[in-house]
Amino acid sequence: MPAPDKQLSAEQSRQIADTIREEIARRRISRQSLAELAKLSLSTLEKVLGGRRPFTLATTVRLEQALGVSLRKTPEAPARLPAVNGEVAPDGLGAYSRRAVAWIEGTYVTVRPSFGDKDAIFAYRTEITWDDAASSLVFHESERQDAAFTQFGEVAVPNQSGHIYLVTNRHGQHRLITVARLAISGEMYGIITTLLAGRGSLLTPIAAPIAYLPIKMVANPTFGRVSSDDANYVLYRQHLRRTTEEPFALFLPG
Repeated sequence: MPAPDKQLSAEQSRQIADTIREEIARRRISRQSLAELAKLSLSTLEKVLGGRRPFTLATTVRLEQALGVSLRKTPEAPARLPAVNGEVAPDGLGAYSRRAVAWIEGTYVTVRPSFGDKDAIFAYRTEITWDDAASSLVFHESERQDAAFTQFGEVAVPNQSGHIYLVTNRHGQHRLITVARLAISGEMYGIITTLLAGRGSLLTPIAAPIAYLPIKMVANPTFGRVSSDDANYVLYRQHLRRTTEEPFALFLPG
């Protein structure tokens, strides 16, 4: 009998998916084209890039051959140098210790207004974990309907403001999320500042309320574009309104 195909770890799968998305964007190729080059189904490619299925060794090798690049990090050539300060984050992220921010780690249902439908809500999964190599908290999104725009990055927790910052920096292009966290129940509320993709290469700055709900708070989470007939719509809408009504974020008229 043939040996079963080896599945890669969740961390390896996230790293490979991030690299592939960057290659797709840099080369301006479609996912369909990449799937055909790698002799994979488009469905399989979408699932592994969206975090709904782990990469296998065979799938990774096919994608490496199609792209002509190595997707797997090796111990001899890590992407990041080991941290020299142990379990303390760099000063630029707040110089926090791992123990001091352990309460932030976890999986969250993330909700914000849909940028494409004013009556809908956009929902996806966000994981916040400690990264030994970076010596800081990092976040990674998954279950996004627009998987090509999945974000990942570092988490800053400075003592001065009492807020948490989820920062994406890709080749100088930033996306910033600023949230406050409720100490007892664990929700986080705040504002997202990013770029709205339009026609062609048009990008427009946009800001919106955002809420992070510990996944245990939502019995059967709905991801993607959530319309008013969805079972979770009312719950998601209540949390978004709380962001602006309490308020955790202010939006001033021009």
